[in-house]
Amino acid sequence: MHDSKHPRTIRSFVLRAGRMGSGQQRALDELGPDYLIPYARTHLDLDVVFGRNAPKILEIGFGMGESTASIAANHPDNDYLGVEVHTPGVGALLKRIGGAGLRNLRIIHHDAVEVLENQIPDGTLDGIHIFFPDPWHKKRHHKRRLIQPPLVALLTRKLKPGGYLHLATDWEHYAQQMLEVLSAEPGLVNTAQDFAPRPTYRPLTKFEQRGLRLGHGVWDLVFRRL
Repeated sequence: MHDSKHPRTIRSFVLRAGRMGSGQQRALDELGPDYLIPYARTHLDLDVVFGRNAPKILEIGFGMGESTASIAANHPDNDYLGVEVHTPGVGALLKRIGGAGLRNLRIIHHDAVEVLENQIPDGTLDGIHIFFPDPWHKKRHHKRRLIQPPLVALLTRKLKPGGYLHLATDWEHYAQQMLEVLSAEPGLVNTAQDFAPRPTYRPLTKFEQRGLRLGHGVWDLVFRRL
């Protein structure tokens, strides 16, 4: 039960356990103590967490962690913090961390909005990634979409001046909504005229490659904090 002193206005996901594979469970048991950051209502010092002063990038909803691990492996000079509620995804990313020996990646297994509100100090992130959030494609479910003005205002506060917010979706209607919401946030400026070319650091997932072969579009948005 949530504390009545902290009323919820937005929530990023519904916490769900899902079915764990044996390898994911083993990674959770063996690597969790080193790479999982417990959720708490206290601010994190991310330089202390990672043991160094380096750019800090937050990813919300990393799924099974394929892109997250690839980005961290290809950019060892950055530190990455992934937030995900889906337990098998957390286990899968921990397995990738162990397999690749990644030292610049940590995970918080909790609702992203509460993490942002309570653990991430304002003005501390160099970048935020949100790739392919649930599009809730039925019109009556659009209100459940993650990218809404209150969350974008919260994300903007967490970025350093000049820090970037990178969103990607393969649903055109959601892409247009994202563009409208981000463009209306006074603390952000678009780096492109509307949608941005895919930054080279974001790898194409197998799902995305299949969609592109079928003629499906993918839209990237990259905004910076003023």
